[in-house]
Amino acid sequence: MKATPIVEFVRDIYKTDDFIPLHVPTFNGNEKAYVMQTIESTFVSSVGKFVDDFERKIEAYTGSAKAVATVNGTAALHAALYMAGVQRDDLVITQALTFVATCNALHHMGAEPIFVDVSPISLGLCPKAVEAYLCEYAEKTETGCVHKGSGQRIKAVVPMHTFGHPVELDELNIVCRQWNITLVEDAAESLGSFYKGKHTGTIGDFGALSFNGNKIITTGGGGMVLCQTAEFGARTKHVTTTAKVPHPYEFFHDEPGFNYRMPNLNAALGCAQMEALENYLIQKRQLAGLYEGFFSGSDFKFVTEPGYARSNYWLNAVICPDKQSREEVLSVTNNSGVMTRPIWQLMHRLPMFKNAMRGDLSCSEFVEAHLINLPSTPVVLNTSQG
Repeated sequence: MKATPIVEFVRDIYKTDDFIPLHVPTFNGNEKAYVMQTIESTFVSSVGKFVDDFERKIEAYTGSAKAVATVNGTAALHAALYMAGVQRDDLVITQALTFVATCNALHHMGAEPIFVDVSPISLGLCPKAVEAYLCEYAEKTETGCVHKGSGQRIKAVVPMHTFGHPVELDELNIVCRQWNITLVEDAAESLGSFYKGKHTGTIGDFGALSFNGNKIITTGGGGMVLCQTAEFGARTKHVTTTAKVPHPYEFFHDEPGFNYRMPNLNAALGCAQMEALENYLIQKRQLAGLYEGFFSGSDFKFVTEPGYARSNYWLNAVICPDKQSREEVLSVTNNSGVMTRPIWQLMHRLPMFKNAMRGDLSCSEFVEAHLINLPSTPVVLNTSQG
């Protein structure tokens, strides 16, 4: 398959000769009205009704016991790792095939990553690879799971739901329980994705969502910590709001906290975006169906949701048959004003993580060399297309 038909196909979907970005926010609802309410109230910063409303909407949608709004997704993951008990010099197992924020969050905890391979089923952390790594390099002790070579504690496992496709969470949960390791889900890309009927981010001990401008819904910048219990939620709220003890006028903080509060202005956007989420998900599934049909019968493999999951199809992706065809598609589409992109470079290729421990990464390396993302902004599609 040549790249030119891909350009024509995408332009036919979006009905434009203008530049087509990878993913942009859509504002067709109450966004302007809610933002104006915050301006008129003067509560545009970290206090206001929309923050509480947004947290409740996320709780109701995901089934989380408590959701805590933060200023961005990295802050949410950082807070989740803090709540999970990750400490300086701990080791955290995660995937090399991820966005850098996953590793940045644990790095700023003072922890170090161990990179383990992804599954071809989900493109997220592979439970078999995690178990194999632990069996070879770790041991169970009275103080927890310890890396045999370094003596460091392996405290957490952090899978990332790549492009919104849920990882094999039951299997990862079993491994984590066997080895006394905490499971923290990086669900930044997966709002609207469900694993066996349960929303991503609610199955691990903690989860983290992102509402960046390119996510399925946006607050401009923003994130959310999903907590398993109300008690964990209350403590997460406390530490992410400078650990200030409530008082009518005194300022007393009982521990070093984070100033990770989401502004009311951003939460207002989020409340309006949540009202449109179901429509976005419908449109994204329709768009994914068109891509799947287009690539059917070719040497290109469209990435579909795992059989156990219902994905939000945040970013559509296709596996090219070889590196040459991948480079051709990237070149022709971008030169034609249709944005496509390669997947992230593997984390151990970046200078700050080049010395990190890692297992075999064969599947990650294959995906890195063959995958591209396609325009994925939700659109109201012409039903005559399929």
